[in-house]
Amino acid sequence: MAKLVNIGFGNLVNADKVVAVINPDSAPIKRMVQQAKERGSAIDATQGRRTKAVLFTTDDRLILSALQADTISRRFHAKTISEEKGDLDES
Repeated sequence: MAKLVNIGFGNLVNADKVVAVINPDSAPIKRMVQQAKERGSAIDATQGRRTKAVLFTTDDRLILSALQADTISRRFHAKTISEEKGDLDES
């Protein structure tokens, strides 16, 4: 079953498909985001707000989020911990 993680404003991503969560402030990342928008492979989940994190996926898509990269990282980590506890409870 897909593990979904909230990336803000009710938008969810499949945790298994996310490769990296990056801060968008550097010039190379800004260029990558612009190129992805031009190709149509960028998914904007910011709800019109400033992009504060870029998620890279296994299928070469970029997902833009208005949440901080640290916040999203904590959510992924919390999801992993809760799954591990769930696995232990089933034993």
